[in-house]
Amino acid sequence: MDALEDLRPTYTVFEPGPEGWTRRPLHGLPDLGSVHLWPLDGDPERADGALLALVHDHLTPPTLLGLSLALDAPAVLRQAPPAFDVRTIRVTRHEAVSADGTRVPYVQVGPEDETGAAPVHLSGYGGFGVSRLPSYQPVLGKLWVERGGTCVTANIRGGGEFGTRWHHAGRREGKARTHDDFAAVAADLVARGVTRSSRIAAEGGSNGGLLIANMLTRYPERFGALACTIPLIDMRSYTKLLAGASWIGEYGDPDDPQDWAFLAGISAYHAAEAGRPYPPILLATSRSDDRVHPGHARKMAQKLRVLGYEVAFYEPATGGHGYGKDNAQAATFRSLELNFLRRSIGWVTPDV
Repeated sequence: MDALEDLRPTYTVFEPGPEGWTRRPLHGLPDLGSVHLWPLDGDPERADGALLALVHDHLTPPTLLGLSLALDAPAVLRQAPPAFDVRTIRVTRHEAVSADGTRVPYVQVGPEDETGAAPVHLSGYGGFGVSRLPSYQPVLGKLWVERGGTCVTANIRGGGEFGTRWHHAGRREGKARTHDDFAAVAADLVARGVTRSSRIAAEGGSNGGLLIANMLTRYPERFGALACTIPLIDMRSYTKLLAGASWIGEYGDPDDPQDWAFLAGISAYHAAEAGRPYPPILLATSRSDDRVHPGHARKMAQKLRVLGYEVAFYEPATGGHGYGKDNAQAATFRSLELNFLRRSIGWVTPDV
């Protein structure tokens, strides 16, 4: 049996015996990481209890383990090569307090020594019951952490990290809470002395793009730069564009006046106004996105420009609802995004 307990994967082995079933934990797996476990032999009639596990965490690349119920320690069968140097990096878990008093966990990966002005990459999602589990991120590790930066993942409501109630607390009229949670994490990083607001670069895509667009309009003073990718932004018309109608259960129906009453509060396209201290923002989409219409990002970029803001905009012809159709396009997309964020928060490393 597997369970996620306070962001930690736990596996329990149940064994029959003369006095009934016994249970014991399965040892040798990461305490704070991602684990996928399956039988070595798919035929239950021939299986001897041997297991395979694919594990990784913030500092450990994907590793294939062999586990025998008779042994306490797993055997490493294969491991991906490391993508970045982790010798001076530590991983810590913290909690921020959201606007309604809810404690929101986040995981911080960065240098052991903090200066109070760390260049922070902050990301989140907060939707559809999707859990943001601790994982190995080679691109961020190489281009941000290895160069002295700090990466933070916020486990905000709307995700599935704490079960159905955590998801439902961040859907429909609760969606604004997910945005409050994310802003609370940014504030907590400053309160703890990790960094200052102008050094926080936040990024999110798809539903996470809706999150970032709301950081621009609702909490602009808490960020130094924003990257809003393949985003959902116009909540008045989203149900009429591509797959939008299938998300009414998550967001609500803008054609229902009762739903629009709360949707209007998170529709960044309608909330954007002149004269606010908006941080630099990159709006990036894909012309071939078949899920979230590229019109969301296009309209937002144009409105912000009309209001007098400088906006960076990127729209490759291909890539679908993602960063590119192949590794080369994905690398270009991510490099452009991270370079924009670094420059915007004033973080220039010698090799950039």
